Amino acid sequence: MKTTDQAIFFLMGVSGCGKSTVGELLARRLDIPFFDGDDFHPESNIAKMSKGTPLKDEDRVGWLRRLNELAKSYSGSGAVIACSALKAHYRDMLMDSLKGRVHWIYLEGSFEEIEERLNARKGHFMPKGLLRSQFNALEVPDRAIHVPIKLTPEEIVLAIEEALGGFK
Repeated sequence: MKTTDQAIFFLMGVSGCGKSTVGELLARRLDIPFFDGDDFHPESNIAKMSKGTPLKDEDRVGWLRRLNELAKSYSGSGAVIACSALKAHYRDMLMDSLKGRVHWIYLEGSFEEIEERLNARKGHFMPKGLLRSQFNALEVPDRAIHVPIKLTPEEIVLAIEEALGGFK
């Protein structure tokens, strides 16, 4: 049995921290599927965020439930899921009734580092004006692998591997 068998890896952090890029690399390294949580938002959430309106907790409930169902459907084989998971109760919803191991990976960076990334990003529905609201909502997880975003995506994956004791 590999260290990663039946594990769900949630990559979390504010918009622009690199969840999708790192998630794709990690999933490829582990040979398990990758899912970007943004792809599971209802149109109403995307419309709100596109207009610069921060989501409220009630806006996120259906989205978090969809991601929880996705995680449960892959708990026997493993998956990497990118999701902001900013608050502890969001993370609780994501893990509800989830069998198997769950690894939380928090991609952490300063407001300034991430704002610089958002300034360079093109074609995403999330405007940089919502970054402050994400930092305001963020409850930094205490039970997670913390990896600084100043590392390259490849170095982040290596740091995750090291924190988990290797991928066997």
